[in-house]
Amino acid sequence: MDSLYIVIPAYNEQDNIEQVIKDWYPVVEKHNGGGKSRLVIIDDGSRDSTYDKMKEYARTRPLFMPLTKPNGGHGATVLYGYHYALVHGADYVFQTDSDGQTLPEEFEPFWKLRDQYDMVIGWRKNRQDGFSRIVVTKTLKLVIRLCFRVSLTDANTPYRLMRTDTLKKYISLIPVDFNLSNVFLSVIYKKKNCKIKYLPITFRPRQGGVNSINMKKIFAIGRKALKDFSRLNKIIN
Repeated sequence: MDSLYIVIPAYNEQDNIEQVIKDWYPVVEKHNGGGKSRLVIIDDGSRDSTYDKMKEYARTRPLFMPLTKPNGGHGATVLYGYHYALVHGADYVFQTDSDGQTLPEEFEPFWKLRDQYDMVIGWRKNRQDGFSRIVVTKTLKLVIRLCFRVSLTDANTPYRLMRTDTLKKYISLIPVDFNLSNVFLSVIYKKKNCKIKYLPITFRPRQGGVNSINMKKIFAIGRKALKDFSRLNKIIN
């Protein structure tokens, strides 16, 4: 039976974390891989009660693994979760976020395609999280095309299912402190001619709490990404 690790980064999500666990734990139970599957939520050095709540909910959920680490940003935390899944023998890794924007009921079509593609990734066709985020996504798509000469439908979607045999081949190319690790992973898969499938998904507004990423931070990340992309392009060519 195929084992599934659902990887979710969390930072100051005390308002959302209970519902996120309730949403995604049944998916791991359904695809339990003979008891080897896990829901892995990584607390990224939260300053609120996120991790305390995670530990509390884990008492009654044996397939839920709450982790914590010093704050390092979304990309580093996602990468931490991927490495954890690989070390613990996952067959497939699925990543989503802890803000409640994605729906677990849309997971099954991804799972059904798991052995046909290296990565099945969500396409946020009708985003509901604000015009500014749509602009950022379109800008990122253009930057990727200019820097890497590839076109990606939606490079940074936090709704992706990946075969670990492919992930193992390329994860070492991603710097551990890189904030856009999912973006670069999508680029690597495209450049290496991996099999990628996009499926449309619902992408709701944040369901609670406060978004830690504002436009000022987005532009700062973008400026750094432009510098990093030129360096990273040499790694994968």
